[in-house]
Formats: sequence, C-alpha cells, structure tokens
Amino acid sequence: MVQQPVKAPADGPSDPVIPTGSAPPARTWLVLSVACAGQFLVVLDVSVVNVALPSLRSDLGLSPAGLQWVLNAYSIAFAGFMLLGGRAADLFGRKRTFLAGLGLFTVMSLAGGLAQEGWQLLAARAGQGLGAAVLAPATLTIVTSAVPPGPARTRAIGTWAAVGGAGGAAGGLVGGILTDLLSWRWVLLINVPVGVLVLLGAAIWLTESRGGRGRRLDLPGAVLVTGGLAAVAYGIVETEQAGWAAPATLLPLLGGLALLGLFVVVEARSAAPLMPLKLFRTRAVSAANVTMLVTGSASFSSWFFMTVYVQNVLGYEPLEAGLALIPSSVAVVLGSKAAPPLMARAGALTVAVVGALLAATGFGWQSMMTADGSYLTDVLGPGIVMMTGIGLVATPLSTLATSGANPSDAGLVSGLINTSRTMGGALGLAVLATVAASRTAGGTSPEELTAGYALAFRVGAGVLLVGAVLMLLWLPRRNAAATATNSS
Repeated sequence: MVQQPVKAPADGPSDPVIPTGSAPPARTWLVLSVACAGQFLVVLDVSVVNVALPSLRSDLGLSPAGLQWVLNAYSIAFAGFMLLGGRAADLFGRKRTFLAGLGLFTVMSLAGGLAQEGWQLLAARAGQGLGAAVLAPATLTIVTSAVPPGPARTRAIGTWAAVGGAGGAAGGLVGGILTDLLSWRWVLLINVPVGVLVLLGAAIWLTESRGGRGRRLDLPGAVLVTGGLAAVAYGIVETEQAGWAAPATLLPLLGGLALLGLFVVVEARSAAPLMPLKLFRTRAVSAANVTMLVTGSASFSSWFFMTVYVQNVLGYEPLEAGLALIPSSVAVVLGSKAAPPLMARAGALTVAVVGALLAATGFGWQSMMTADGSYLTDVLGPGIVMMTGIGLVATPLSTLATSGANPSDAGLVSGLINTSRTMGGALGLAVLATVAASRTAGGTSPEELTAGYALAFRVGAGVLLVGAVLMLLWLPRRNAAATATNSS
C-alpha cells in the first residue's frame, strides 16, 4: 500500500504521513504498527488496573471510593481532553502530537508506579488520561492518512480497531500476570519500557503532517468542551456512590451540560471553530458517533463485570482471572479482523447491526450466570459471543465516521469517534454499576453479587438492542455499503 496524494484544504497544504508515491508497503505497515501500539497502550490502561485493585487497597490504604477513582481519574481526563487532542493533531502536526501524548503518558505511568500515597496515584492516573487523550486521536488519523481510501484503508482501520479491542481485552490478563508475579506497581511501570520503544519507532518512522495550517486553536471552545465533558464524566461516575438525584451528581451533570450548550453557541459564531458544526450535517458522522456511544456504554463495562465476577464470586486469583478471559480477548480481535471482508460483501451497516445483535445475545447469556457457575457455560461461552460481536461493531462505525472527513479535520473526527466510545464507556460503567449496586443493596455474598452482575448484563443487552435499532434507522445504507469497496 502506498499513500496517494491528499488534496490540500483551502487553508493550507496537507502533508501525508507516508511520503507520496515513495514509501514501500513495509514502511506503511511500520507506521501502522506504531499507531496501533499507541492505541493499544491507552485502551489497555482503561482496564489493566481492575484486577490490581485489592492489592492497591492494602498497599496504599485507599477507600472503596478511592479505588473507584483509580479508574475514574483516567477515564474523565481521557474523555474530557479528547476533542482538544484531536484538533491539536490537525494544527500542530500528527507526529508531534503523537510523541507529546505518548511521552506524557509514559512519564505519568512511571509516576503512578512509584506512588507512595493514594493522592499521588490518582494524580498520575489523571495525567495518564490527559496523555491518552492527546495520543489516541492521532493514532487513528495516522492510520487513515497512511492508507488511501478503499478496501486497504478499511482493513487498516480494522487492524486499529482490533488492537484497541485487544487492549481492553488484555487488561485483565496483563494486570493479573503482573500483579501475581511482581506487584501492582508493574501494572503501570510496564508502560515505561513499552512507551519508550514506541516513542523511538514513532520518531524514526513517522513523517510529520498536519491538516490545519493557517488556523489557530480555538481556546474558548477548547476550554468549554473540555470543561463540559470532564464535568459530565465526573457527574456520571459520582452516580455509583451518591445516586442520580444527589447534588454531588446533579451539579456537575447540569453544569457540564450547560458548558456544552454554551460551546455549541460559541462554535456557531466562531470563524475558526474547534468543532465545525457542519460535521454533524454528514449523516454518517452523526449516526456513527451516537451509535458508538451507545454500544460503547455496554462493551466497556463488560470487561469490568466479567473480571469482578470471576474474582469476587468464583474465587479466581488475579492471574487465573486474566487467563480465564484470554478466549474473550482473542474473540474481540477476530471479530475486528473479520469485519473488513464482511463489509466488502454485506456493507458496513449490516456488519455493525449483526455485531450489535451478536453482542446482545452474549450479554443475555452472561446474565444467566450463577454463584456456583462453571467456566465453560458462565465465562467462556458468553464471553466469546459477546466479544466477537463487539469486535464486529467497532470497525464499520469507525470507518463510517472517518470516511468523509476533510484532511484538515481528520484529527478532529478521529478524536470525536474516540470521545464517543470513551464517554459511552464511562456512562455505561457508571449506570450499570449503579444498577448492580441497587440489586445487591449492600450485600456481599456470592449470591447477592451474582444477582447484581446479572442484572447489569441484562440491562447491557437491552442497550445493545437499542444500538442495533438506531443503526438500522439512522446509519446511511448506501454509504455503508460503499465504504468498504469504494474511495470516499
């Protein structure tokens, strides 16, 4: 695959990541490998600390609320700064932004692994999330810039989605191995040598490109959208502790929504907006982002509940829990890799809907778990079905969301689809955790915990069915069928 010339936007030229007409296929795949490695790291850290939480609690003396914030500090910063990171990639260069985001992520991973107090760990996790928010949009933009539109780009996005899915899936395994064999600190410290290697690869193989020359960063818009998304995310995660009607939940939620509303007003009047509202006039962009948010709300939470079920109910050790979820991890990768050829035959819409329905079936099966369940019927089987479906969903939605983007907005659109998935994950985990807690009503016996987890999976199945209906009604049928086979 060789990068074809990219049309320059009206405000300045756009340099492809791969030099036009000169890069051999091997160079292109090296670029894709670097981008996918960065995506793997940031998604891995969403879930890698799950199995290490008991060790964290005993070592740093964190309260149950503090343990929850080990997860939330990362996800809030990740979601809140993603759009800003996407636009920064367009304005300041994709390579430069990739290196800055990965560098910050790596340094904060070191700080978290060396933390001696709970607040130090939480600050490091927030710093990791900020680095991830800068890095993640650049990864998808690098992928779409490195490969010309058509089947090759769809396969490349499928690889990117598979690696991202594998990152979320591998969190339990990597965390379990490192916690059991070394300590919880290595759950974070492992990012340091890997991050350094990826930084070296990026410095060598990536070529600088940008799509927004002549523009300035929309600082008012950046402050409003970042503050709004962060406040909404904060309010969402507070629901698990305080409930939906508590001031601690309502104030940040309403405040965040107000900031986002003001952001829309400012963007409509700005000469160089951070988020051009015209993007949402494209049906594929708006529909893909909404359905990604809905399906992401179920898929992210599935890893959390599967991990706590095998540990808290079935009594697995961290390493055993990680090993138990390996087949599910493989399934999400296979689903993502199977999506491009299926899209070429049936269209992106069909593949996305089938994936959502398959995932909903797996969620329904998982909701039948019992307190004395067996590995084959309560973990292995439903896990494979769930994750195959989730893998099938991600690639067509990402392809549709990015296929019509102007080169000057590529980073922004990539940041938007990543934001939708991450915000969906934060929302879904908060809502489903609240649902599970309402069912257990403070109980800690295996039977009570199982009842709560099962209800969360049943609600997740319903959310995925809603997502499938939205796809059928909203995703463009003609473009969905053409995306996999034609140039955008």
